[in-house]
Amino acid sequence: MEWIKISTPTALVRVQADDIVFVKADGNYSDMYLFDGKPYTLTFQLHYFDEVFKKLRRNVFVRVGKSLIVNRNYINIVNIINQELRLNGQALRCEFQLKASKEALKELKGELEKGE
Repeated sequence: MEWIKISTPTALVRVQADDIVFVKADGNYSDMYLFDGKPYTLTFQLHYFDEVFKKLRRNVFVRVGKSLIVNRNYINIVNIINQELRLNGQALRCEFQLKASKEALKELKGELEKGE
């Protein structure tokens, strides 16, 4: 299990990579959602998380459009018509339903079908 350390001037957040379900951009901030459903707002743009996840030995995160990074282990349904991405899994205590563009979801669906 790999740990991710996120350091800000006022805090240090340590989290296991597998516990992160998704990260959603909100301007200059990002909301990181863990398997318990709680969001953590951090003062980083989404590209920061892209770089952190790329350094993992086993990177299970995939970018979905401009404002979302998801853990592919939690992806349950990709619905292009409804522009919906549903995340759940055994470890999750809740289910997430996210919106994304049709193009982003088509790309994600293709990646998942190829097994990447």
